[in-house]
Amino acid sequence: MAEQVRAPELAHPGLRWFNVEAPLSLRDLAGRLVILDFWTFCCINCMHILPILRRVEEAFPREVAVIGVHSPKFAAERDPENLARAIARYGILHPVVHDPGLLIWRSYAVRAWPTLMFVSPDGYVLGTHSGEPDPEGFFQGVSRVVDQIHETGFASPDPLPLKPLPGAAGRLSFPAKLKRLPGGEKAWVLCDPGHHQIVILGDDGGERSRVGSGAPGWRDGERGEARFLSPQGLAADGEAIYVADTSNHRIRRIDRASGRVTTLAGTGARGLPLGGAASALDTPLASPWDIEARGARLFFANAGTHQLGLLDLARGTAARLAGSGAEGIEDGPAGEATLAQPSGLALDPSGGTLYFVDSETSSIRLLALGAQGEMPEVRTLAGKGLFDFGHENGPLDRALFQHPLGIAWLGGGAGRLLVADSYNGALRLVDLRRQWASDLDDGFDCADPVCLPAGEPAGAAADSPERVFMVDTNNHRILEYRLPERSYRTWCQ
Repeated sequence: MAEQVRAPELAHPGLRWFNVEAPLSLRDLAGRLVILDFWTFCCINCMHILPILRRVEEAFPREVAVIGVHSPKFAAERDPENLARAIARYGILHPVVHDPGLLIWRSYAVRAWPTLMFVSPDGYVLGTHSGEPDPEGFFQGVSRVVDQIHETGFASPDPLPLKPLPGAAGRLSFPAKLKRLPGGEKAWVLCDPGHHQIVILGDDGGERSRVGSGAPGWRDGERGEARFLSPQGLAADGEAIYVADTSNHRIRRIDRASGRVTTLAGTGARGLPLGGAASALDTPLASPWDIEARGARLFFANAGTHQLGLLDLARGTAARLAGSGAEGIEDGPAGEATLAQPSGLALDPSGGTLYFVDSETSSIRLLALGAQGEMPEVRTLAGKGLFDFGHENGPLDRALFQHPLGIAWLGGGAGRLLVADSYNGALRLVDLRRQWASDLDDGFDCADPVCLPAGEPAGAAADSPERVFMVDTNNHRILEYRLPERSYRTWCQ
């Protein structure tokens, strides 16, 4: 029989805890099955585990204690205030300990995100699981352990005294992508994931209407009764708004005339890597994060499988467009290239090139779609690897970004891209002719009464080469930049 291993302590001096009033030691957790979730808030696979853990927490509030051990990858993730906002954004209710120096990570010999570690009620390591577990199998396994705990006579202590962080209380809650509504009077459409809604905005930033009841979930129907779950991306044409309904793993359609919502793709289950064309409604997706539309084709970022997908509206099919499903930054033919959590898309005006940001490699990349019959090809403009990031301007082959989430076509000259460099809190320019990266704001004047530093911007949009927008996610607002005047202001909040 293998020797039992005593679980290392969690309550290291100096570590900050969230959702509880005081640090928790293993002694405080005695009598419960403890599930340690080693995660970092950039990680899409870590996000996929959260609803699985929530189900366990709700089913066994006395018998099981879930403890998040935040083990950051990116420099921005070491900031405890950024973690606090991520906890609120994801609706995490269980205790979380921030471990920026990876003390707990190393003491438990963790090697990858996400990793789940199981600790017995008397403080011994029961086992570990790396990666995403099967939701049903995981729940049944925890249920069996809980039954064994009852059989051994462990008393079920009271539920932990939790003190969850408050969410955003304003008009917007962690807004994501912003896109122009084509046709007619100028207007914009915005994902408001914290409210699980889609917002229509006038050109003055004033709110015109919302789609979605505001209750999280999945439901098709009229604009006021439909439900979304943390939608992150969208696109629009003259007839419809297309929504990347991220946490529902679906793509939805909003009819612009009636406001009625229907589902175009996805089953609601987290899908495996995309393959050949198949019925869109029978194809499981994995955290679609953004969309671009061109005619009857929707291009989407399938962040959870590190791929780009194509939804053919005329045929009702979904298929892989690029990415083998492996995580990496290898260029080449679309089906063989590796991507890493694509999170933002921008189609050039010709429709021949799809630009995208791969957040986990902090890279700016493109998919050359080519003529009909030609093999699409992935090329990297900036970015080097999964652990190469920073804030460096200059030639693209040396420029560094940090977990960018948004991208938009800006135009001008041979073309420029606007990048929401999320973890650097910056709006960046990529000049395609000069092959050069720079900061958009290198000394703009702020017109607001109170000026705040940007907080993890998740979206960028361009009205013209003179007027652009940044979705300032953690500050729950949208900033408008006037380039000729070199000024910016809060446009919507």
